[in-house]
Amino acid sequence: MRKFRIFTAIAATSALMLAGCGTADEEATPTAGASGGALTPIKLQLQWFFQAQFAGYIAAVDQGFYKEQGLDVQLLEGGTDIVPQTVLAQGKADYAVAWVPKALASREQGAGITDVGQIFGRSGTYQVAWKDSGITKAADLKGKKVGNWGFGNEFELFAGMTKAGLDPGKDVTLVQQQFDMQALLKKEIDAAQAMSYNEYAQLLEAKNPATGKLYTADDFSIIDWKTEGSDMLQDAVWANTEKLNDPAYQQQTVKFLTATIKGWAFCRDNAEKCRDMVVAKGSKLGKSHQLWQMNEVNKLVWPATAGIGVIDEADWKQTVDISMTTKNQTGDTVLKKAPEGLAYTNDYINQAITAAKGAGVDVNGASFAPTTVTLTEGGA
Repeated sequence: MRKFRIFTAIAATSALMLAGCGTADEEATPTAGASGGALTPIKLQLQWFFQAQFAGYIAAVDQGFYKEQGLDVQLLEGGTDIVPQTVLAQGKADYAVAWVPKALASREQGAGITDVGQIFGRSGTYQVAWKDSGITKAADLKGKKVGNWGFGNEFELFAGMTKAGLDPGKDVTLVQQQFDMQALLKKEIDAAQAMSYNEYAQLLEAKNPATGKLYTADDFSIIDWKTEGSDMLQDAVWANTEKLNDPAYQQQTVKFLTATIKGWAFCRDNAEKCRDMVVAKGSKLGKSHQLWQMNEVNKLVWPATAGIGVIDEADWKQTVDISMTTKNQTGDTVLKKAPEGLAYTNDYINQAITAAKGAGVDVNGASFAPTTVTLTEGGA
C-alpha cells in the first residue's frame, strides 16, 4: 500500500470534477406552487450520496417546509468526484453543504463562499482500531499503518497526531483508505478513519467469522478527536459571498435556513420517519444503518445551546488555528493565513432562528436524548 500526499489542493483540481454533479448552467425558471404563487427554484449541493447525514434537507423538501417559504429546492447528490463548495462558487448551485476546513481551503484559493449556518455543531470523525491492538489515543498510532480517505477528510487526524508529538511523515505509515472498513476488517491497516454515523456502523454490521455473530463495540477501540482536542467544524451551509450583497438573496437565505431548521427539528423528533425518507430517496444503505446514522447525526446537531446553525466563535477559531498550524508529512498546512473577508456570518441563521421560533419550532433541542439502535447484518 502506498503513502500519499495529504491536504489535496481541492479547489485547484475541482474544475475537472463537476461532470457528475447533475447541475445545469442555464437559469432555472420559477414554478407554480400549490397555492398558485411562484416558487423560487433553489439548488442545494450535498457533500455526499443521499444518506441520513442530509436528512434535515430531505425532510424539508418532503414535508413541504421549503415550499412554505416559497422555495422549490432541488437536492444535488454528491460523490467522490464532486467538490460542493466549488459547485457553489461556480454558480452551479445556490447553496452547498461542506466541511469547514475543506471549504476554507477552497476559499483561500479563490472560492467566494460564506458559512451561513453551522448545522453540525460537533465533529463525528473517529479513528478506529481493534481492541487488542492497544491503540486508544493518537500517541498510540506511532509505528502503525494508519488509514484515511484524503480529499480533506484527514485534517483532524493530522492535528491529533501533531498534538501528540508525532511526525506524520516519519512516525506512521499513511495508507490510502477506501470509503469503507474492509482494510481494517482484513487487518491490512492498524487504524481506520470512520464517521460515527456511517463507517463505524459498518463494523458493527459485519459478521465475526470466528463466532458467526456480528461484531460489537467491545471488539474495537475508538480515538474520538473531540476527546483529543483536534476536532474541527464539519457540515455547514455555505452561500455565495458576492450574492449576499443582494437583498433578495439575503432574504432567500433566511427563508432557506428557516425551512432547513424545521427539517432538522423534524428529524430530531421523528427519526424513523426521516430514516424512511432517506431510504425512499434512493440510499444505497439499509434501514437499520440509516436509523443508526440518523441517531448519530442528531447527536452532532442537538442540543444546540445557542440555536441550531449558530457558528460558535471558539469552535471556529480552533478550526482555523488547526488549519494554519498543523503540517502534513511535507510541511504543508491546510491554510496559509487566517480567512479574510466574510468567511462566516450568524446574521442570517439568527434571523431564521427567530422566524422558526415564531412558528413554534424548538431550535435548541435541550431535551434531545439519543436512542439505542439495533443494527443488522449489512445494515439491512
